[in-house]
Amino acid sequence: MPLPEGKMEVTLSNTAVVLTDPQNDFLREDGVAWELVEESVKENHTIENLEILLKAAKTQKMKCFISPHYYFPHDHDWKFAAPLEEMMHSGGMYDRKGPLTMEEFHGSGADFLHSLKPYIEDGETVIASPHKIYGPQNNDLILQLRKHGIQRVILAGMSANLCLESHMREFLEQGFEVAVVTDATAAAKLPDMDAYQAAMINFRMIANAMWTTEETVEKISLS
Repeated sequence: MPLPEGKMEVTLSNTAVVLTDPQNDFLREDGVAWELVEESVKENHTIENLEILLKAAKTQKMKCFISPHYYFPHDHDWKFAAPLEEMMHSGGMYDRKGPLTMEEFHGSGADFLHSLKPYIEDGETVIASPHKIYGPQNNDLILQLRKHGIQRVILAGMSANLCLESHMREFLEQGFEVAVVTDATAAAKLPDMDAYQAAMINFRMIANAMWTTEETVEKISLS
């Protein structure tokens, strides 16, 4: 029996755009993870589509939220880590000098991609506290969504099979509806692994809807 097509309504009163990790270490050519995701980012036009998505949301005054990923010096004292965590820590991915300082943050790998900053740093976008592994269980993102009356999430950002998928799963468990923007994300491509395709399979089976950026912008414009 085939899966039914997903669907989700978009309304300004209770729908928001949520981006995970729109940061330099994933999306800039000198970023720690760029070599892993470059092919997928370019195939999907991820960077361009993230900007298109944010611009459409801002034009309609739709609420936008960012779930960033930061590591502080005390995070490097953890006693154990999974392989990908080890890679991130050893490469200095998302590193900041500390939670109470912006020293050396601007332009660093942990900073937001420059082309997205006008939308993220406009004083209207809600920037949550950092998540530490993949999902939003340990930051204040879900609290912020609830307090702003959000029930439906348009989800995009990096990386498809990691933070994006983990956020999607937790949102659904918490009772939100979730639509994933399929070409406003990307993931690692390795000789024996296509993480983007792996994520797309799970999104198709689990998310309420899957839309391209073009489809999403049309739905936002009609909201």
